Amino acid sequence: MDERRQLAQELDEIQQQVKELEIHYEQYFAGIEKREPYNERKNLSRRIRQFTNRHIVWTDLKFRYQGIASRLMSYGQYWDRILRLIDEGKYHRHTTKMNSPASKRQPGNSQPIDPKIEADQLQKELCQARKSCGLPGTGPSTEKIADFLASQREKIQARYGNKPVEFSIDSSGEKPRIKVSLKK
Repeated sequence: MDERRQLAQELDEIQQQVKELEIHYEQYFAGIEKREPYNERKNLSRRIRQFTNRHIVWTDLKFRYQGIASRLMSYGQYWDRILRLIDEGKYHRHTTKMNSPASKRQPGNSQPIDPKIEADQLQKELCQARKSCGLPGTGPSTEKIADFLASQREKIQARYGNKPVEFSIDSSGEKPRIKVSLKK
């Protein structure tokens, strides 16, 4: 049973090293780390290859080892693809999660977007669209619209990167709504 415990502990260590290596590569791709963690990857691959020749009699540990090895192989293929794209100059770092003043500016416009003015304009357009559809009331407040715009902008930037977003009023249905689209 002592050999089983030792093997399980080694697999725990390897699994932790895979997680740490994944974090180091993500930091490298984001531009936080200056160098690729090549030596860590090489040492971890060597350590996993040593398990290949080992005869593991416990099925659960064998399954766990195979899962860790295939996970590292998948990550390796992904990292190699990203590194190739970086070498070709086709990879654009995802810096939307970093709060930089440049991320709050539209391309071609040196002025930052003023969410209050944008929300106020959309609120007026929405109010007019509601009247033209025969709906009572003025609709949501400017603050609610500003919150909605901010949340939608974050979702779209998380999904598509730091691309400019445009909001408009769509009154094609029964009820007017705010339409979100990417600028081209």
